[in-house]
Amino acid sequence: MQARRRTADRGPFRAEHLRSGDPYELSNGHPVYCAPTGGRASGPNHLGSSVVGWDPAVKEAGVDTGYSVAPGTLRAPDVAVGNVPDRPGWVKGVPELAIEYADVGQDEEKLQEKIVDLLAAGTRLLWVVRLNGPRRVEVHEPRKALRVVLPGQVLSAPGILKNPVRVEALYDRSEAEKATLTNLLQRHGYEDLDAVLAAGREEGREEGREEGREEGILEGKRDALRRVLDRRGLRLSKAAAAKISSCKSERELDGWLDRALVASTAAEVFKRAGR
Repeated sequence: MQARRRTADRGPFRAEHLRSGDPYELSNGHPVYCAPTGGRASGPNHLGSSVVGWDPAVKEAGVDTGYSVAPGTLRAPDVAVGNVPDRPGWVKGVPELAIEYADVGQDEEKLQEKIVDLLAAGTRLLWVVRLNGPRRVEVHEPRKALRVVLPGQVLSAPGILKNPVRVEALYDRSEAEKATLTNLLQRHGYEDLDAVLAAGREEGREEGREEGREEGILEGKRDALRRVLDRRGLRLSKAAAAKISSCKSERELDGWLDRALVASTAAEVFKRAGR
């Protein structure tokens, strides 16, 4: 069943009569009181805004953003995607996607009026997340019948969100964290966590190959130094042998090698290197 609005005369109020923080919305000039959100709904509000707000296709998202869809109408969806400009004052128009959370004590008549106001003004999709009773999401679209999506199923918003959203991600912290992490990774060029791990492994292999090349050069110079000393009959002490084995400097090895060609003793090679 599609949402319907109660027929009423135009009320006396306009959006300009309300200030940010006032606990009211407006529908056709009539004030609509908005009670504070209970604990069970406030957490999911935060989770839902994170999941959809970080989707790679989303540039703007907000919570409780006030939309002045007409002079006498002001609506503030729990979560809004699209058309959330970074400037003060009520926003003209409506979001592309709106999300409402409904829990115990929800005034259904007021909720239906809000849905009608937003869809009539141009909102493309409106999801109502039901927290009371069996968990579910009701999907409202202009000129289409209401659809119900259950836990275990996914919601899609073509042209608004890149990724489908599991129903549970709109109210369950664990599922919301998974969805948000995937979105954040995609915003940085990775498809998912597996892609990050694969990139890390490849980077590690490349670093290992580079380190292997450098170590190969050093070991070659160490061997050359040992051969020169051995051919010249210059015996190494244990300390000098350990010094060669632990040396990580090509420049130092080259200096030792040059001096090994003319030194009278092995100790002379290293004494001169330390001056």
